[in-house]
Amino acid sequence: MNYSTIQKDFFRESGKWLSTSEIWAKCINPNLHYIYVFRKCQQYPKKSFLGMFWRMILRHHQIKYGIQIYPETQIGEGFYIGHWGFLAVNPGVVIGRNCNLSQGVSIAQTNRGKYKGTPIIGDEVWIGPNAVIVGGIKIGNNVIIAPNTYVTEDVPDYCMAMGNPCRIFSIPKGTEGYINNKV
Repeated sequence: MNYSTIQKDFFRESGKWLSTSEIWAKCINPNLHYIYVFRKCQQYPKKSFLGMFWRMILRHHQIKYGIQIYPETQIGEGFYIGHWGFLAVNPGVVIGRNCNLSQGVSIAQTNRGKYKGTPIIGDEVWIGPNAVIVGGIKIGNNVIIAPNTYVTEDVPDYCMAMGNPCRIFSIPKGTEGYINNKV
């Protein structure tokens, strides 16, 4: 069966494939509601009637929930927001499949220096509360970014980044146990 991106995002939360009405019922959860509206924005061209309509709805939800992720942000299937609350992601950021973001996360651009640009985040990355990731850096696959970590350098696959200044440790099992219901 061919599942939609929205169905794959919602599968991450429940581990079940949901119908459209079941998905809408789960939108009582602010995290899932935001993801639903975000994905609807991405389905339609920016200047089409439905594109403008969903962008207005998204803007309302950005203010209501304190989540600022723009439709231009490239995010793979199986996206999951663990807790709602302040969350800011630059529109130039690229995020892979099956990634988790927690409350207080900032993923931002740097305008100068060696790492000028926006982060590219791999598949199956778990980003803990209040983590900050900045600059034109690459976060590998199966990476854990610990809570309150400030990341300004590349992080290889199967590693954990923690602290400020950031220290990187190899972890053989990567995000096993952190990323549930993968698609």
